[in-house]
Amino acid sequence: MNQRKNYTTGSEWEEIIGYCRAVKVGNTIEIAGTTATKDSDGNNLTTLFDQTKAILEKLKQVLIGADASLENVVRTRMFITDISLWEQAAKAHGLFFKDIKPVTTMVEVRKLIDPDMLIEMEMTAIL
Repeated sequence: MNQRKNYTTGSEWEEIIGYCRAVKVGNTIEIAGTTATKDSDGNNLTTLFDQTKAILEKLKQVLIGADASLENVVRTRMFITDISLWEQAAKAHGLFFKDIKPVTTMVEVRKLIDPDMLIEMEMTAIL
């Protein structure tokens, strides 16, 4: 039987909602929807490009914590509140995945849980 390992960030929402940032079962890692509205210095991220880049930096760290890397990513999913700006998300995604080329889904959603959030991303990695 495959052993399950949960990876948490310590966010209060993980306990309230009952989720964790990532789950690793066997050689598969599923990473929950992730957003970013502030950079590491607490400055607001107001463009889709900047939010996407910050999310991917966060997810890269989650993967490292799970003994994986971006090279293990086989799927990304992007939920964008204004699809007309898709090229900004695509450009940031390309900075991280230009040579890896996971399968990718990009869809427009009406809104996310916080109006400042322009994008939420999920990913799947296989070791």
